[in-house]
Amino acid sequence: MASEVTLPALGESVTEGTVTRWLKQVGDTVAVDEPLLEVSTDKVDTEIPSPIAGTIIEIRAAEDDTVEVGAVLAVIGEAGEAAAPAAPAAAAAPAAPVVEAPAAPAAPAAPAAPAAPAAAPAAPAAPAAADTGDATSVTLPALGESVTEGTVTRWLKKVGDTVAVDEPLLEVSTDKVDTEIPSPVAGTLVAIKVNEDETVEVGAELALIGSGAVAAPAAPAAPAAPAAPAAPVAPAAPAAPAAPAAPVAPAAPAAPAAPAAAPAAPAAPAAPAAPAAADTGDATSVTLPALGESVTEGTVTRWLKKVGDTVAVDEPLLEVSTDKVDTEIPSPVAGTLVAIKVNEDETVEVGAELALIGSGAVAAPAAPAAPAAPVAPAAPAAPAAPAAPAAPAAPAAPAAAPAAPAAPAAAPAAPAAPAAAPAAPKPSRSDDQSAYVTPLVRKLAAENGVDLSTVTGTGVGGRIRKQDILEAAAAKNAPAAPAAAAAPEAPAAPAASPLRGRTEKLTRLRKVIAERMVDSLQTAAQLTTVVEVDVTNISRKRDEAKGDFLAREGVKLSFMPFFAKAALDALKVHPVLNAQIDMEAGTVTYFDHENLAIAVDSEKGLLTPVIKDAGDLSVAGLAKKIADVADRTRTNKIGADELAGGTFTLTNTGSRGALFDTPILNAPQVAILGTGSVVKRPVVITDPQLGETIAVRQMVYLALTYDHRLVDGADAARFLSDVKARLESGAFDI
Repeated sequence: MASEVTLPALGESVTEGTVTRWLKQVGDTVAVDEPLLEVSTDKVDTEIPSPIAGTIIEIRAAEDDTVEVGAVLAVIGEAGEAAAPAAPAAAAAPAAPVVEAPAAPAAPAAPAAPAAPAAAPAAPAAPAAADTGDATSVTLPALGESVTEGTVTRWLKKVGDTVAVDEPLLEVSTDKVDTEIPSPVAGTLVAIKVNEDETVEVGAELALIGSGAVAAPAAPAAPAAPAAPAAPVAPAAPAAPAAPAAPVAPAAPAAPAAPAAAPAAPAAPAAPAAPAAADTGDATSVTLPALGESVTEGTVTRWLKKVGDTVAVDEPLLEVSTDKVDTEIPSPVAGTLVAIKVNEDETVEVGAELALIGSGAVAAPAAPAAPAAPVAPAAPAAPAAPAAPAAPAAPAAPAAAPAAPAAPAAAPAAPAAPAAAPAAPKPSRSDDQSAYVTPLVRKLAAENGVDLSTVTGTGVGGRIRKQDILEAAAAKNAPAAPAAAAAPEAPAAPAASPLRGRTEKLTRLRKVIAERMVDSLQTAAQLTTVVEVDVTNISRKRDEAKGDFLAREGVKLSFMPFFAKAALDALKVHPVLNAQIDMEAGTVTYFDHENLAIAVDSEKGLLTPVIKDAGDLSVAGLAKKIADVADRTRTNKIGADELAGGTFTLTNTGSRGALFDTPILNAPQVAILGTGSVVKRPVVITDPQLGETIAVRQMVYLALTYDHRLVDGADAARFLSDVKARLESGAFDI
């Protein structure tokens, strides 16, 4: 029986959605809750999951189609119908056990040798199989909640190259992020399983990493196999490797014992991974909180803390962006950040787990998790004492297998030199860590001529982020301005913006603003009426009171609260401008309250926080409220609910010197008032004693944009006339 996938209700006022992208195609097998498509509404962009497991047998709504809530989007067949194609997936599963097998016996390399014979029957003709007998599989990790596959864009290493733990192997691109895949172990890249430009699913095998010694003795590995079973005393090595090493020490093979020590280092790094899991045992989960009535998801823009950092209660952990607001998520408890579950630039739903905070006691084991212990043995600079080589032999489990053929003592002596070479990269690894960047950041640095080695990263673990590159580029260009300033002819020449000549993706907020502005213009019949107002009386009153006002109220007294008060009082007399029209229902709602939206210019873009019941406030109350919401909007501390519910908008278009503008309606409102810059001008006035005369007055233009579907020109003129009269009278209580 087929099951229909419908467009769910995505919010109280959301009635339809547009299909922006299908993530699956007809014939694809899907699991329960696996994302099928992306849908965009005027409130939120989200993914629609599959309600059942099965196969997509029909797609009803094409990309860019707009459908109503409840409309059928696709048809999913029963899980049984997908059973046949599912079988191959099961066949692929055996690849997973291969990954787990080497992971557990990280120290005993000898057991890995028997695994090679098992592979031989499967592909007897492939001698390379012998080389990868004790190799560790590198798989495509989970790169986000909705990311199911990735494309290999570039291999940074080639077969035969030596790699260190966490050294980048390749670059992978997904529909969410471009990133690098690091090596899980130190060793040699013995096989590449996926070529560049190939797309594979999460969990697919990308490459095989063998131990450092495996690459050379790969050929003799076959004959050595019989010898290995003969000397499986190696299993005892993990228990007390020093004992076997002692007997061998008197003989010449003492040298091979040293190489054995070097490979042992990988075994130690494997241990730190286990404690990491244990650290989260008593951890507290940090989830994405509800950020507003219609907000269903958020994007992690920046982590302010990294794993291992100690945090206090309510201390900000990360920054999250939604289509309504950008905000910081605080820590619910005091402790140590033991795990980060969501990477930067990933989008998750409300309630999703972002991180884990452990107790202070748990943090202690987390610190030693760094392979500091292996580093100490790794520098066996004291091989003078015969006993010293025996100690390093403990960390040298992986090289135990090559050490078995102790007969060619001279040969192991050669690997001893390479053992010293890997020791050199160890110290440089910390340097590489600070220079670790994603392909996108590297490309941006190249375009702006920024040397990555000179940039200090502010991302997680010191990672260099896009913002770091932009700031470095701006700093690089800054000296050019002073140079120009040296010439008296052009002292004010500004530094060129690093955005020149670039193409970048629109931010979520910019997209929302763009869509709403265009929608507003296409929906409402917009018209703008402008009047000129003499605010000289207000200016004088303001000059007299602004000092005492600042001391009493704690905020400066600008013209804005006077404009707001005059407009709010006029709205009570002219409710047609404080209304909402519903053409489909054929109704008009006249509000009995005035919720004033204030246009605020922030770094993220234009936002309109709302002052609820503003009509009940005095000039002083409005001044404090306007300053409060504007400040919290610019510092990303405004709540999502405070950005909705406005009935009338006031925008100060004169804040940057503009005389007047033609503002666009903030839908579904039917009016918006723009205030221009207050300037001194000579105007003709009528004086009771002098009659008509010319005087210098403080003048301002007020521009009212209104929806002509509901508001007529006469209504707008009457409203502006009342506002003008109130302002020119200067009759305000401060």
